[in-house]
Amino acid sequence: MRAVALLVPLLLASAVAAADPPNVVFIVGDDQAWSDYGFMGHPHIRTPHLDKLAGESLVFKRGYVPTSLCRASLATMITGLYPHQHKITSNDPPLPAGVKPAQASKNPLWLKDRAEMVALFEQSPNLAKLLAAKGYVTFQAGKWWEGNACRCGGFTEAMTVGDPLKGGRHGDVGLTIGRQGLKPVFEFMDTAKKDGKPFFVWYAPMMPHQPHNPPARLFDKYKGKTKSPFVAKYWAMCEWFDETVGDVLTHLDERKLAANTIVVYLHDNGWIQEPEKNSYAAKSKRSPNEGGVRTPIMIRWPGQVKPTTSDALANSIDLAPTILAAVGAKPTQDMPGVNLLDAKAVAGRTATFGEIFEHNAVDIRVPAKNLQYRWVVAGNWKLIVPNAARVPNGKVELYDLAADPTEETNLAGQQPERVAELRKKLDAWWDGR
Repeated sequence: MRAVALLVPLLLASAVAAADPPNVVFIVGDDQAWSDYGFMGHPHIRTPHLDKLAGESLVFKRGYVPTSLCRASLATMITGLYPHQHKITSNDPPLPAGVKPAQASKNPLWLKDRAEMVALFEQSPNLAKLLAAKGYVTFQAGKWWEGNACRCGGFTEAMTVGDPLKGGRHGDVGLTIGRQGLKPVFEFMDTAKKDGKPFFVWYAPMMPHQPHNPPARLFDKYKGKTKSPFVAKYWAMCEWFDETVGDVLTHLDERKLAANTIVVYLHDNGWIQEPEKNSYAAKSKRSPNEGGVRTPIMIRWPGQVKPTTSDALANSIDLAPTILAAVGAKPTQDMPGVNLLDAKAVAGRTATFGEIFEHNAVDIRVPAKNLQYRWVVAGNWKLIVPNAARVPNGKVELYDLAADPTEETNLAGQQPERVAELRKKLDAWWDGR
């Protein structure tokens, strides 16, 4: 029955898309663990607005991003391609010899490489461009690494200027969204409605990302629930972010836009807060572990997508083809993801894959030279394979996620046949060369 229930909304969606294209609001959390939501069972963090959204959505609790570093992860969401396909694998180019990170944005060689990274990104089709071609007006707010969001990203309107000489590394003015209100997003939606235009909103605030400086009212709420002020601040940031999501959803309701708006939610990578310092734990951001790459993925489309929870595997590579199908467009031939509203396609997936790269690229043109790990999840089994060139002391890791969701017990030595089977799947996907 589950498969039928998921197929019907897709057929309805296709019919509606042809006559009345749906709006799309893409909400991306920044640095939050997959378990750090009320609807995912966290005992302390309160996320009432995301909990409500989950109750109204198709929810994939076993969602993933292929890589746990923000720039590459965001590029995958908007292009529908793996990092080794779109070639944005790292946050930054190589640091020139003798140059410290704080001085990189003034170095001509670093600036040249960064501009080339943006040019590489521009070679891939992306949702903003593809939807604009269908008559959509599009708006970027929040995190954005790929230069000027209009000129390089294809948005019709945007907050991010993208000038690295003026602090334009990963969002500049766009990074004020959420923390300093949502007026630009609301004004864009209202104008689009007035003009009778379908719209696409990229809402990717730098939240709950550092700096962890939540309002005192929220910090006070959590500081008695943990001995660590660092943990309390992070928890409070999760709720503050949730409040901004609530503001977006309320605006859709008040402007009578919700009924024909697809809302997509996920986060770019995980975060496990270190209790003793203002940093993240080893098995979270930048790692191939669940705390780095797993995320809930939600899709809400009232009257078209039946609210339910799926245990199927989903991946952020699926979001571009899903949205394109919903608006009556086709994904590009290079997009490897599936339409998450197509139950047969989802059921036909036997595994999902990912790749972890260096923070600063070794070679911006050759993804394999930046590769640290490849990973695959098939059923409840997960294999992590290090790249000896970048992780010389790494070990192959095998985990039973059903029995060991925090990946404490490496079973690779005990189950060589399963390792070989999963390695074959991994190499067939991408051999890392």
